[in-house]
Amino acid sequence: MAEVSARSRYLGCLLGGAAGDALGAPVEFMSLADIRRRYGDEGIRDYSPAYGRLGAITDDTQMTLFTAEGLIEATRRGRERGIWHPPTMVYHAYRRWLETQEGGAPPLSPDQRTAAGLLGVPALHARRAPGNTCLSALRSGRMGTIEQPINDSKGCGGVMRVAPAGLVPHDDPFRLGCELAAITHGHPSGYLAAGFLAAVIARLVEGDKLIEAIGAARDSLLTYPRHQGCLRALDAAVALAERAPATPENVEQLGAGWVAEEALAISLYCALAASSFEEALVAAVNHSGDSDSTGAVTGNIAGTLYGREAIPARWLEPLELRQEIEALALVLWGEVPGGQQ
Repeated sequence: MAEVSARSRYLGCLLGGAAGDALGAPVEFMSLADIRRRYGDEGIRDYSPAYGRLGAITDDTQMTLFTAEGLIEATRRGRERGIWHPPTMVYHAYRRWLETQEGGAPPLSPDQRTAAGLLGVPALHARRAPGNTCLSALRSGRMGTIEQPINDSKGCGGVMRVAPAGLVPHDDPFRLGCELAAITHGHPSGYLAAGFLAAVIARLVEGDKLIEAIGAARDSLLTYPRHQGCLRALDAAVALAERAPATPENVEQLGAGWVAEEALAISLYCALAASSFEEALVAAVNHSGDSDSTGAVTGNIAGTLYGREAIPARWLEPLELRQEIEALALVLWGEVPGGQQ
């Protein structure tokens, strides 16, 4: 594979996640049999109308963008003011996302609104099947943490939004990913899967091979209590990728992706077993489960691995909010020391 620049990896991560989200959105609640009846034996391979348009994103990409915005604000405050607590800034960003969804979020202070740029994007106020756990946790007005969990949920709503945690300067992206997911998801599998994803993304940006990045993230996972459920799912994904091609039937051996460790396992398997970005995404969405979330996470991983140039033009051109996604990716890239060189 040709050398991929850091800039291309940043763009690939966010655009790839959005493309996977959009590819999976029309089939999120369909069985594999229904997908094949509608799209043929090979399943869905190109965008199909969802939410009234082609290339529509869902809450997965919406929340990923707000994650990025919160992390950008945190990074800048850390540099300019010496104030550095990314989970708090991302929590404020998620509160802004809640406002886009229902307008009934607890009021934000003027200081919390300083990074509210995404609030001004009308398309982000569209309601795209937001997860109940994210909504209820953010409505509570209390920020969940690893030490003080807000619930016992391990739904995939934590892992599907945290890829930007692997793109910002941080000495422990695994911990950062965990902290961001724990804002709304308190079960260890709910936040450990997110930490694992952030750590993999961070290593891929540095140029590691995917299997090397997984190995490093696995070492970090083992240091956390109650990691066994997540570990079993991820080890099963790696073992399956070593012996079996990425087919829908094989994907479904790993679960449906509604919970965090299954969504991550499916995504890692599809990225490992496929030989291209497109092959990975098609495999990730053709199953009887949470197709947009597994598509989004697979897109984050494969997009970082292969870079923006590997994303088919036919998926980029109609992609909703493409310009905003690209802009945030480039700002994240610019926050990395030496990133603009």
